[in-house]
Amino acid sequence: MSKIARVWFGKTPASRAEEYIEYVKRTGVRDLRATKGNLGAWVLRRVDGDIAEFAVISFWESKEAIERFAGENIAKAVYYPEDHHFLLSLEPELVHYEVLVDSPEKGEPK
Repeated sequence: MSKIARVWFGKTPASRAEEYIEYVKRTGVRDLRATKGNLGAWVLRRVDGDIAEFAVISFWESKEAIERFAGENIAKAVYYPEDHHFLLSLEPELVHYEVLVDSPEKGEPK
C-alpha cells in the first residue's frame, strides 16, 4: 500500500501570518507529528497582498493512521479552539492523495 498525503488549505490576514504559523506549530503540527503512523508534516505559505494562504501537507502510512488523528471521517478538517480567531473561513473538508512517486534517495538521479 502506498503512502497517503493529507492536504488542508486555509487563509489568514497577512498581518497575522507570523502569529498564525507559531500557533499552528504548537497545535496541529505538534499533534500531526505525534500521531502514530504520521510520516511528517509540512506547512507552506504564500502571501498575496493582504491575504496569507497556507497549505498543511502531512504524509501517512495508512488510512487507519489518519483516523488516529482525524477520527473516522478522515475527509473532515481538524480545527483547534483558536483557529476561528485567525482563519478567514473554516473549510469543513480537505483532500487526500495517494503518493505515487516519493522523493529520491540521496545519490539517486532526480
